[in-house]
Amino acid sequence: MTLDRRSFNKALLAAASASLLPGLPAWAQELKSLKIIAPAGPGGGYDQLARAVQDVLMKEKIATSVQVQNVPGAGGTIGLAQFINSKDRDPSLMVAGFGLVGAPVINKSPVTLEQTTPLARLQGEYQPLFVAAESPIKTVTDLVNKFKQDPGSVTWGGFAHGSPDHVLCGLVAKAAGGDVKKMNYIPVGTGGEMLPLVMNGKITVATGGLNEVASQFKVGKLRPIGISSPERLPGIDIPTFREQGVDATLVNWRGLMAPPNVSAEDKQALEAAVAKLVQSASWKKLIQEREWVDLYMPSAQFGTFIKEEQARITAILKELGLG
Repeated sequence: MTLDRRSFNKALLAAASASLLPGLPAWAQELKSLKIIAPAGPGGGYDQLARAVQDVLMKEKIATSVQVQNVPGAGGTIGLAQFINSKDRDPSLMVAGFGLVGAPVINKSPVTLEQTTPLARLQGEYQPLFVAAESPIKTVTDLVNKFKQDPGSVTWGGFAHGSPDHVLCGLVAKAAGGDVKKMNYIPVGTGGEMLPLVMNGKITVATGGLNEVASQFKVGKLRPIGISSPERLPGIDIPTFREQGVDATLVNWRGLMAPPNVSAEDKQALEAAVAKLVQSASWKKLIQEREWVDLYMPSAQFGTFIKEEQARITAILKELGLG
């Protein structure tokens, strides 16, 4: 699908981003209208990012009108299929993330992220593994040794099968030399349901977004034993898995995809709009307020990143019996 140049209303006001994207023409006008597909229901991570982008694009006058459309179902693959097959003439984007790499594999979907055009990675979060405050497990080494000695003695908690939580647990177990197929993973609906199970010892170890559980770390009800970032996060006193000899990393990232057959000219214009977005004061303030990790990555790098993630995540999902 090729975006209609007329709908750009003389294109984008992107001169300010020319330094970020060398060789871009200094477009003279703002984007008139744009649709952003959030392949999930209201309130979730995809929806939150879509509406944040909507707000900043309009506040910074990068676009005149931005519509967010929620298309939930099948781990995001229904929205993905609609986006790929859309015949819309107006410019459109779709929010995507880690979950949409694995969801097509799990749901045996005929569509994948590889059929879209990566535009920009924007934000995300790293995930800790945590245990009850009184747990005898003090480190990731303690955890994986216990698992290798007696896999059935460890219960791993997180969101649904195939979610970033499940994948992270699998990556940690595998990197430590454990048998992933023997993992006793317990999918639990939300952090509010899962945290009491960890505190009560019904789940040995769990994971989730750092922001979901940081308050429980502060009051001493839960204890982090490691985090999935490549290196320590500023101001976060949690050792990485790598520091503890377990070479496993994961970022629950989210970003924007352009349509499959977007023209080179339209792609360049959309890249300029996003470059302007991420450099704006409004976006930087929003990132700080929501405690998101700024993971901006432009189109070319983002495309390479997704290919690498596709291979890695597909492999671990197969080992977990979901591929």
